[in-house]
Amino acid sequence: MASAAEQMASNMSWQAFGKATELRQRIMFTIGLLIVYRIGTYIPVPGIDGAQLRNFMDDAAAGIGGILSMFTGGALARMGIFALGIMPYISASIIMQLMSALYEPLKQLKKEGEQGRKKINQYTRYFTVVLATFQAYGLAVGLQAGDLASDPGVFFIASCVITLVGGTMFLMWLGEQITARGIGNGISLIIFVGIIAELPQAFAQFFSQGRAGAIGVPTILGVLIMMVVTLTFVVFMERSLRKIHIQYPRRQVGMKVYDGGSSHLPIKVNPAGVIPAIFASALLLLPTTLSTFSGQGTTGPVMSWLLNYFGPGRPLYLLFFTVMIVFFTYFYTREVAFKTEDVAENLKNQNGFIPGIRPGKKTQDYLDYVVTRILVLGSGYLALVCLLPEVMRAELVVPFYFGGTSILIIVSVGMDTIQQVQSHLLAHQYEGLIEKSQLRGRRGNGSTKPRPRGPARR
Repeated sequence: MASAAEQMASNMSWQAFGKATELRQRIMFTIGLLIVYRIGTYIPVPGIDGAQLRNFMDDAAAGIGGILSMFTGGALARMGIFALGIMPYISASIIMQLMSALYEPLKQLKKEGEQGRKKINQYTRYFTVVLATFQAYGLAVGLQAGDLASDPGVFFIASCVITLVGGTMFLMWLGEQITARGIGNGISLIIFVGIIAELPQAFAQFFSQGRAGAIGVPTILGVLIMMVVTLTFVVFMERSLRKIHIQYPRRQVGMKVYDGGSSHLPIKVNPAGVIPAIFASALLLLPTTLSTFSGQGTTGPVMSWLLNYFGPGRPLYLLFFTVMIVFFTYFYTREVAFKTEDVAENLKNQNGFIPGIRPGKKTQDYLDYVVTRILVLGSGYLALVCLLPEVMRAELVVPFYFGGTSILIIVSVGMDTIQQVQSHLLAHQYEGLIEKSQLRGRRGNGSTKPRPRGPARR
């Protein structure tokens, strides 16, 4: 028999959505900020030679530049003010989370609750400025060395650095505003919208290659089938759960006796979601961003080595990508997504227990054991989804937007956003039921007027 929450969720309709005023405002707020982001990707950095840039990006699109352009929503290909994208913030978040697990003062900050979290977030913003400044300076020098600046010089470098750093900080602010006042995770939605917006152009380019004879019909059909199969597999795995039975004993509160009940603790096969893939991509792109725009990217020994061995589809690229995905799947799950210590403590405080397992430390150990085994499957699934299409894409020379990472981001972020919309609708329906029950209680004496309220407490 379905629970009350499941029955309410099944009754959700466009009529219920129309009555949820706060949800509509959140959605419109999110859409408005995402439109601002898309407009910013078309505003160019001052001093860029547009013709030279287009020729350069056409040559770099088949290499690491294609991945960079995908994660910046095409802003890098147009050298817009958001050319660095949100990647410096993601890189700073990775480093701060690693430091929070290893550095004792940051560990103490995490234990301070909300105030400690705010301080860590502030340190992350400062570190984002530092990373963005270094990347923007390297990018500006590379643009100038590659003859992509219409008026090279100190003024061009200074204006380029200020514009790019300001664009990244503005994107970070947009993401935080969407998370706090909109719907969904702002940072993930920015990457999601950037990929979705560039997909039509990627499809048009792909089919134009087929019409020109560069790609055969069997290859086109194979790529489309691969995308559909990957999409179905990702949806299936993202909805997969491991349910742990939870028992609640009979308890007495005052003069009332509450019967015991049972429930389950759901653990996703992939609790970390799309975060490991984004983190791994951010670390992989960090050292290669400069090599793409360096004027000596093919002749310098270091730059040449990076492009040869860390290019898409290369063995070191795939190995590094796999190791980082597995590492961040375990790290992010244990430190953020599913902290077994907190879960065990909450169960103990609610008098819940796992049958056959003692509350407290034994429950935490059991959850650690279960989560570790689940993450073997979860990290393997993430690595397979991200790497197998990358290998096929590198062999068939198709756009990066058809790879496993982009499909994973689209599916995961889309499902998380829809779940948040459903949660808001469910909360709105609960509020409506409470208001109706209060009105019935006031009018239960046969009167049509509500009973007068007593004096307000001060």
